[in-house]
Amino acid sequence: MAAQHQGRVSKVLRLLADKYPTKEAVYSKLIHLQAQLSLPKGTEHFMSDLHGEYASFFHILNNCSGVIREKVDYVFGARLTEEEMAEFCTLIYYPKEKIEQMKEERKATPEWYRRNLAQLLELAKLMSFKYPASKVEKFIPENYASVIEELMNTRPESDNAQFVYHKRLLDTIVQIDGGADFIYAFTVLVKRLAVDRLHIVGDFFDRGNRPDAILNLLMKHPSVDIQWGNHDVLWMGAALGSEVCIATVVRNSLRYNNTDVLERGYGISLRPLTTFATHSYPDANPIKAAEKAAAMLMFKLEGQLIRRNPDFCMNHRLLLDKIDFRSSCAVLGDGKRYELRSAYFPTIDENTKDPYELTEEEQAIIDDLRSYFTESAVLQRHVDYLYEKGSIYTRFNGNLLFHGCVPMNEDGSFREVTFNGKTYKGKAYFDYADQQARQAYLYRTQEGLDFMYFLWCGLSSPVAGREFRTFERAFLSDKSTWKEPNDPYFKLINSEETCKRVLEEFGLKPERGHIINGHVPVKVKKGETPVKANGKAIVIDGGFCKAYHSKTGISGYTLVSNSRGIRLLQHQKIADARTALRENGDIESVSEMVELQTYRTTIGNTDQGKNIQNEITDLYNLLLAYQNGLLKPRK
Repeated sequence: MAAQHQGRVSKVLRLLADKYPTKEAVYSKLIHLQAQLSLPKGTEHFMSDLHGEYASFFHILNNCSGVIREKVDYVFGARLTEEEMAEFCTLIYYPKEKIEQMKEERKATPEWYRRNLAQLLELAKLMSFKYPASKVEKFIPENYASVIEELMNTRPESDNAQFVYHKRLLDTIVQIDGGADFIYAFTVLVKRLAVDRLHIVGDFFDRGNRPDAILNLLMKHPSVDIQWGNHDVLWMGAALGSEVCIATVVRNSLRYNNTDVLERGYGISLRPLTTFATHSYPDANPIKAAEKAAAMLMFKLEGQLIRRNPDFCMNHRLLLDKIDFRSSCAVLGDGKRYELRSAYFPTIDENTKDPYELTEEEQAIIDDLRSYFTESAVLQRHVDYLYEKGSIYTRFNGNLLFHGCVPMNEDGSFREVTFNGKTYKGKAYFDYADQQARQAYLYRTQEGLDFMYFLWCGLSSPVAGREFRTFERAFLSDKSTWKEPNDPYFKLINSEETCKRVLEEFGLKPERGHIINGHVPVKVKKGETPVKANGKAIVIDGGFCKAYHSKTGISGYTLVSNSRGIRLLQHQKIADARTALRENGDIESVSEMVELQTYRTTIGNTDQGKNIQNEITDLYNLLLAYQNGLLKPRK
């Protein structure tokens, strides 16, 4: 065994020696890595439940949840007026649009360019201090790197020659008409310096009409991870070819009146469906008729899925066969009869043996839709990205991020869930769910595609955790049938003991870690708080989507974690691009400190720091091998 171990170590050292062939190369890398451990931890931003609200997301991403304004206040608070700082921030958020506006107003003078370039340079220098130079270089747009790096290294305050050199660099940029281009490059650098890591805790899709634009923008971000929400896995399943996921996506889009994302964003035509629907439901308006037709497709396909997957425990949703057409009632699981709003179901034969069987026309429609979903290049690219960057859960710097819930029993124990004769709970269940979602992506089997639908709406799904009442809400007048039971997790999360148990289950330290969720909108106007269990759990679904604003009373949350602690921003009002340009408007937010540290968290205390420390250990072993003659350095 010892010989084998020595062989493995030798192989590792030889591989390292190829990368660092001299002692000097090892010295250089060790010095940089050791010093890097002492730098402050980068700023992390957490957002959740964007639900297609592109305008709000775009502005928050541009202003980095107020971090940029804080830095501008710190650097220029004593030198610029409030109006000047607001205009400078707008330039950073929307540089191309602001420059164009200044040109139209004839205010884009050489002096204006010089002043703003100098201010951007000063701001970028300050914000770069907590990064190693090698990382800052990667943040600078490549075409402008040499000049911006030179500007970043000037010290005009220290020496007259440096002052003249610094001034000449800026003057020349303006003289050769490069002011606009360099301003844009600097704003890219500033925004990258402001946020080191972006976490999206689920739900890009549905309700708002531009999830495609959000994903296009996010794909340009240099450092991001995603925790899938139930609306995400629904669209992912649809893109992979799940017929029931497709029917549900179409039904939801019609219900939320945002079919633009299907037709314009992803090139998915609804014409065959709407033509069929207007014939089937002639008394309804075309959109409502299409929604009804899509809903019936969904209920039929869902019924087929439930019957072939008893492990999903979703038999309570098999209700088409519980309809009594003669009395216009439905018999639910409690044995009671409930009156239907309408007994008009033109695509179900009252005498059929199987109400879940599609008609020939319905099968043709779902076949047509399936081809559109699976052949949409834009949708496939977005789903590829969601799989590349996403997962059911993420452990990052001691925190546990997931969208929905850890299925639990009322006593706080982890609920056991059985699939194919094997039982899972806690972290093992999350790992199984993640694996099944990836199997669906790789192999597109019926079993895998069905699991994606279960993730969307199953009571035991870790991204849903709610017993949907879709049929009842669509067809029954008695609102007592509409209530959707939640997993006990959503109550138990208020207990610090429960949160600590969850963190330990996922291999994290409960005294330092936090659970960060989305999924359930926090109703601030009813007195609910996103911070639970003395800060051990933070629910950051504050209703980004306009459809939720009346329910939550706010415009969303952003969680910010930096080297000094964790801060929650409650957004009262989010300016869109037009408002920002017209009024230099910004986000109106209330800041709440969730955790304030007496010490500063360094990179050495992070996940990145652990990886660096492992690399340092390997490099020391390589250096010893060079020094002891076990390996010969190259000359």
